[in-house]
Amino acid sequence: MTERIYNFSAGPAVLPLAVLEKAQSEMLSLDGIGMSVMEISHRSRHFEAILESAKNGIKELLNVPDNYRILFLQGGASLQFSVVPLNFLGKDEAADYIVTGTWGVKAVKEAQRCGKVNTIFSTADSGFKSVPTPDALAFSADAEYVHYTSNETIEGVEFKYDLDGKGIPVVCDASSNIFSKPIDIEKHALIYAGAQKNIGPAGVTLVIIRDDLIAQVPENQHSMLDYRAIAKNDSMLNTPNTWGIYIINLVCEHLKTHGGLGAMEKKNEEKARILYDALDSSDGFYRGHADQSARSLMNVTFRLPTEELEKQFASEATENDLDGLKGHRSVGGIRASIYNAFPKEGVAALVEFMRDFAQKNG
Repeated sequence: MTERIYNFSAGPAVLPLAVLEKAQSEMLSLDGIGMSVMEISHRSRHFEAILESAKNGIKELLNVPDNYRILFLQGGASLQFSVVPLNFLGKDEAADYIVTGTWGVKAVKEAQRCGKVNTIFSTADSGFKSVPTPDALAFSADAEYVHYTSNETIEGVEFKYDLDGKGIPVVCDASSNIFSKPIDIEKHALIYAGAQKNIGPAGVTLVIIRDDLIAQVPENQHSMLDYRAIAKNDSMLNTPNTWGIYIINLVCEHLKTHGGLGAMEKKNEEKARILYDALDSSDGFYRGHADQSARSLMNVTFRLPTEELEKQFASEATENDLDGLKGHRSVGGIRASIYNAFPKEGVAALVEFMRDFAQKNG
């Protein structure tokens, strides 16, 4: 087998090696049935068992109460930017949005097609370097829901608390930090997340939605955009991404055997601390983008003295088996994504490379 490198990609991202090896061993025959999971019917008892196990794994890891439904959709988190307002924001209604990065901006754009959007807090003018403190938020009296992005992958800023809507339903895009730490599900009416960061492969979107919110879905909704219809059909209104859900089930099993989300949080904090300490001790050669109070544990973003040096850094890093460090095309710079499955040894290797690069080019 080709030696694996350190993959800092923001997504699709690194998966646990044990999960990949398990999937490899079952690629041709799932549980000895003579067929791959990619070949079996989604209506078969074999896949129904996988689906139920994946839901139960998520429920256990996140401590999801019984009055919530766990759904698996397609179209990525970006489709949820539209599905949420299509279900819960009428043309004469309003919703509050908190914008702390690029994905929040995109969510607002789609919601504005459906109804009124109150952007009650935005850090755009300061370059998306921070998140609001709880006391900085004032919700609108007419808001149907309040939406926020718990971790912005592009700018590398993260909420350090679960938003409390003070009675207003809270909707959270948790794509890039779900499963990285415990979440207070009951503070949220709806959480959605693209799978390709910490949950599994690209192509599956997890939605955790409260029953009372499902009941508010308007009649005559487009079927494939209707949370009620999807929940009624147990995520199988059409053929789901069977392979993706299978991998999610394996990831859940892996996380449970490694201490759950509390253990993941401690490991993620340690990895991030090592990398941020390297930034802070570089005498300004490396400049972190996010304010210290909002630094993401998942996506560490930083700049070098010049764009030329950033290109050189990313290129030489790739040559040293440190791949995926080039920042998002919209902002440039460097981005190291260190999700759950990313090993501490990879962070140490990056820090060593950073020190060597700074000595040669500082």
